[in-house]
Amino acid sequence: MTTISIEELRSKILSEREKTPTIRARDLAERLEISEGALVCSGLGQTATRLTGPWSEVITAFGDLGEVMALTRNHAVVHEKVGEYANMSFGAHGGIVLNHDIDLRLFLKNWAFGFAVNEDTRSGPRRSLQFFGVDGTAVHKVYLREGSNAEAYDALVAKFTHEDQSNLIQVGEVSAETPDRADSEVDADALLAGWSTLKDTHDFFPLLRKCKAGRQQALRLAEGRFAERAPTDAAERLLNLAAERGAPIMAFVGNKGIIQIHTGPVSRIEPMGPWINVLDDGFNLHLRADLVTDAWVVRKPTEDGDVTSVELYDKDGTMMVQFFGERKPGQVERDDWRAIVSEGVLGKGVAA
Repeated sequence: MTTISIEELRSKILSEREKTPTIRARDLAERLEISEGALVCSGLGQTATRLTGPWSEVITAFGDLGEVMALTRNHAVVHEKVGEYANMSFGAHGGIVLNHDIDLRLFLKNWAFGFAVNEDTRSGPRRSLQFFGVDGTAVHKVYLREGSNAEAYDALVAKFTHEDQSNLIQVGEVSAETPDRADSEVDADALLAGWSTLKDTHDFFPLLRKCKAGRQQALRLAEGRFAERAPTDAAERLLNLAAERGAPIMAFVGNKGIIQIHTGPVSRIEPMGPWINVLDDGFNLHLRADLVTDAWVVRKPTEDGDVTSVELYDKDGTMMVQFFGERKPGQVERDDWRAIVSEGVLGKGVAA
């Protein structure tokens, strides 16, 4: 897109909103061929205030907001959790929010822009804090609720207001992912040997890096031993069966800046067009089922026994969402989760 002023952009936005009053921000940005970050930035001085970091300090201040709704999404899945930010810690490469309801893994080097947004909606005023990557793609959003601490929100905005409140952000390009090597170039024996001696699920990514293998590439190479192809409607299958049986699960959704985790039961599963939705109090998940190209059941050895995940990928090999049974370190994987994977996802009957 060529350089455009805030005034020109506002005029275009107004025109599009008149055509489609209920259009969502992400869809509006795509229609205008701009980033969602630039769309939010167009409200500077009206609906938006640009923020500055350090982002670790901004996130730490979330702890004063009380109950909020945390939203993380990628191009295919939206993950919404209601709760409080607590038990936060930060290091050189990121941070963790380790509350039961708000459970996050943060990769702050990929957070570039932040805004406080005050909007008038059909349901009344709405306040939020929204963060974007270098390309203007949404990373994480925090929405105030009726019981949130509005004074703490105002104090946060006042403390972290950016000096530039007049210009559109200048977005950049995200580095392209390095394409996988040919399967024949990966030492499959070394990969499988390392896989067989895993002690923790968190050791899997370092193994991939050591073997210079892509994630889905590794699943192909481990097919029949540690990985098994599943139907592309695996998410709908497992969510419906988990709801029917009251089995608690874990749902991981992420992007380059964050992973957001739900732990607990699911109950209200509703399809709507291409979307599969979880519509529970305190947890919503919206998944574009039509974008699922590959689904896998993956097993990883740990000191507590095998841990099983169900992973969905799009046509580009990007992971959309990952499901586990509810589990903490030191615990054996739940039998009800293994049964859901065996019966519901793979259609094999009762798991051994």
